[in-house]
Amino acid sequence: MPVALERATRIVQVLLKAGKEYVCLMHLHGDFKEEEVRKACKKLIGKIKQIPPVKSAVKRIEREREIYYLEVLEINGRDILFRVGCEAGTYIRKLCEQIGKELNSRAHMLQLIRTKAGPFNHKEMYSLQDIKDAYEFWKEGDEELIRKIVKPIEFGVQHLSKVYVFDSAVDKLCHGADLYAGGISKIERGIKKGDFTAVMTLKSELIFVGESMMGSEEMLKAEKGTAVRTNKVFMERGIY
Repeated sequence: MPVALERATRIVQVLLKAGKEYVCLMHLHGDFKEEEVRKACKKLIGKIKQIPPVKSAVKRIEREREIYYLEVLEINGRDILFRVGCEAGTYIRKLCEQIGKELNSRAHMLQLIRTKAGPFNHKEMYSLQDIKDAYEFWKEGDEELIRKIVKPIEFGVQHLSKVYVFDSAVDKLCHGADLYAGGISKIERGIKKGDFTAVMTLKSELIFVGESMMGSEEMLKAEKGTAVRTNKVFMERGIY
């Protein structure tokens, strides 16, 4: 569970929409050959339809979600351990039920661990004891461990497409202005209209995140017009 501090708390909404990875232990209600289980899991890679569980915080209507990968790690009788990468908002409990249906049987989730949320993965997990130790070292003048645990805000937008702007455009953007094509210095490839995008300084500092109003190719050719519409500004005014 990524925890945000101070001005970085607003980055949480960006992470909520980021892809997730889980390791799940599922129990099947019947006996099946290994190849049958693997085939059933493979069928669910791609776009799937789900209705959220009864006990959920969202409206129970059918919606589409994408399964990026679904890898069977271990099979022990009717217990199946698998790793799944999926779009935000995918219910793994429902996915287990869907695997069961593919086998013309039933299945339920026994245990679930989230191993990735956007740029954060299991290698970035720290216990409360780790944090306490880092704080004690910091008080003694050793910042190495606390800097490893507490990431700069830019770490939280690694998964977003990025647009870099000239220094002369930064202060206006810090005041909430949209990014116009004329202020762009360089662009990452593959940006599509409507993508959530991070707008950065040439020093790779986060200015704001917003919605791309143009794709990469259009941004490169455009001399005017709104390239990225501001959503949340993170850089303080007056720095540039």
